[in-house]
Amino acid sequence: SDVTFVVGREQQKVFAHRCVLACRCQAFRGMLGQGLAGSEDPPSSVPPQGPFILGNVQPEVFLAVIEFLYTNSVTLNSHIALEVLTSSVEYGLQDLCKLCVKFIKDTLSVEQVCEALQAAVTYGQADLQQHCLAFIEGCTAAVVRTQGFHELSDVVLAQVLRSDRLAVDELDLVQAVREWAHVSSAVLERPVPEVAALPVRELRLPLLAPSELATLESHNQRDLLIPVETIAAAWRSHALRKGSGVPSRLCRPRRGTRPRDHHRHLDPHTK
Repeated sequence: SDVTFVVGREQQKVFAHRCVLACRCQAFRGMLGQGLAGSEDPPSSVPPQGPFILGNVQPEVFLAVIEFLYTNSVTLNSHIALEVLTSSVEYGLQDLCKLCVKFIKDTLSVEQVCEALQAAVTYGQADLQQHCLAFIEGCTAAVVRTQGFHELSDVVLAQVLRSDRLAVDELDLVQAVREWAHVSSAVLERPVPEVAALPVRELRLPLLAPSELATLESHNQRDLLIPVETIAAAWRSHALRKGSGVPSRLCRPRRGTRPRDHHRHLDPHTK
């Protein structure tokens, strides 16, 4: 080998051949070309042979990238697949990215689907995003109890909540969003109403029965998760026996919504 990397907290040494890395990856070509004779890049304080310090990547992840550069294939497992996907995007390795996406889709689990969805949105992987959403729709009740659900960004959570096919009742979904909001509030050190503003807009409060809405209103006084005007709009829909002033999407029962007597007044398509 003629180049050395020192990888991760473990400071594991990884040896490679600069000619292989440079011809396979533009990012490595730029990194390894600095300071060499004939290079247009400014001189680097790192000698041509390294060591190059890569402290923010796990050795197992970096070795998977190196394996791909040498063999055009990669050995993945569920512990590193998402991080290898991240590295493939950072290094501009589209073929490695495709291999990661295929592996993640083939091995998707309840515990990992939210993390995979977040990565899919972050890196613009539309196919993986749709696959994750369909998976969540199939086992929503289990997914909302996972740590990954509580770590979703507000934008991605709102996207999930727009689905008509979530297999969970709205009352349970409100509780799941409340738990998510309290976790996000603690992590981001921002008030609950502020962190939850976007997802709360997708909660379908008119689907709740009056007794459920009254209980929700009582609980809401503790954390102000839901704006008062949103709850008032739900009450108005009950009083007028239709979704007056409420967007039509918020009056559509989801796939997992338990039937209530008043639903026939909200959704013209519900018999």
